[in-house]
Amino acid sequence: MSLPSLSPASASTAAPTQAELLDFGRRTAADTELIASLPLDPEGRSWVRLAGPGGSEAWLIGWPPGTGTGWHDHADSVGAFVTAAGELKENALAARLPTDGWKTLELSDGVDREHRLTSGKGRAFGRHHVREVLNESPDRHAVSVHACYPPLPRIRRYRRTGRTLRLEQVERPQDWR
Repeated sequence: MSLPSLSPASASTAAPTQAELLDFGRRTAADTELIASLPLDPEGRSWVRLAGPGGSEAWLIGWPPGTGTGWHDHADSVGAFVTAAGELKENALAARLPTDGWKTLELSDGVDREHRLTSGKGRAFGRHHVREVLNESPDRHAVSVHACYPPLPRIRRYRRTGRTLRLEQVERPQDWR
C-alpha cells in the first residue's frame, strides 16, 4: 500500500492549516489504488493510519452500512475529512461549547447542521467541533480520509437526547493502544 506523497509546502514544520488538511484529504481520497486497498470489515469500521501533512494524525476509514461514530469532538485539534467512496452524513452543532467544566448542556434551537458528503466531498472543522458521522446506506460501504492536528490529545464522547447533550467519556491516546 502506498502512502500519499506530501508536497513540500505540506511537509513543512509549520502546523498544517484546516485548508491544508482538507487538501490532503482530497488528494488522498483521489488515490483509487489506496482506497481500494483498504480491507473492508462487514461488521465494524476498519482503518489504516496514513502519513499526514506537517505531523498531523491521518486515517483511511472504512464504514460498513449503518455504522457511525456517535456524538464526539476532537478537543483541541483542528481537522478535515473527505469521503472517498460512498456517502457519509455529518450531523454537527453550530455552537461553540465550553471546553471544560460541564457535564450536561441544553442546546438552543437552530444549532443543528446536516452535511451529506458524497465521494470527493469533504469538510474542515475547528477545535471543539461536536459531530457525529454516519454511513446511512443499507447496503454499501463508505470510505473516508481524516486528518487532525495536533494529533488527537483526546476525544470527548457525548450522548444526545433531544436538545440535551451530556458528556459521557473522555478518551486519551493511551486508551486506544
